[in-house]
Amino acid sequence: MRYERVRVSHALSKSGLPDLDYAFNPYAGCSHGCIYCYARAFTRYPGVAENWGRVVFIKENVVEVLEQEVKRVRRGVVGVSTITDPYQPVEVKEELTRRGLEVLLENGFRVSVQTKSPLVTRDIDLLASHRPLVDVGLTITTLDYSVARLIEPSAPPPNARVEALRKLASAGLETWVFLGPIIRGLNDSKDSIARVVEVAFETGSKLYYDYYHHRPELEASMGRLLGRYPQALSASPGWRERVRATVEKLCRETGVTCAPAFPAAERSRSIAEFLGR
Repeated sequence: MRYERVRVSHALSKSGLPDLDYAFNPYAGCSHGCIYCYARAFTRYPGVAENWGRVVFIKENVVEVLEQEVKRVRRGVVGVSTITDPYQPVEVKEELTRRGLEVLLENGFRVSVQTKSPLVTRDIDLLASHRPLVDVGLTITTLDYSVARLIEPSAPPPNARVEALRKLASAGLETWVFLGPIIRGLNDSKDSIARVVEVAFETGSKLYYDYYHHRPELEASMGRLLGRYPQALSASPGWRERVRATVEKLCRETGVTCAPAFPAAERSRSIAEFLGR
């Protein structure tokens, strides 16, 4: 990994994501290197986009900028983060996410955190002390370690995410699971989905799900799957309906509240409108 320091003029971005008013992305790029990640198509730094998973920009002054912005904008819900993992390894040293959360919560903003990292549990003290303003989601695409290593090569393993979710839920925080992307032939079986639904049930978490949506920018990274999973890039309406029915049925049977992450009506809009930059 190569890290570079940059300075920014804005910390909060407007977000078109459902239920989010703003996005706070303290880093650009992500060391997890997930091969399906569309965020590379929306970062404003070409050097990051072209070297996804190998280069991360540290927004060294982002917290100071945030301290000024929260005084000028109306309060709302902030997604932490939308195009980077806020708890990737560099956060251990930099603490931009923690410091940013402190600013947001102390100024009455609601935060919705999404991560793949158990590092989020480091901040349980802060999150729990502002419990009414916080929800935390863990992305769990699969509990199959071999599949996870294939599509999320440098991300924390699934079992570590499950344990983090348990700790967050035990602290009384509102938690949720993001099951996505669901990729044809990899994590779309009933058994694979059921195991993730069971985690949501065990932790009292909501479950949001989404399918893989292919983009030209993902051609090279996702192409490596085609030898073993020739249908991985396809997501026909019939397949999506079968997956939807499976997820919804399993959730009903276990009593888990679940919903598509992006309703069909929203999908008709450009994805760029969803992502805070």
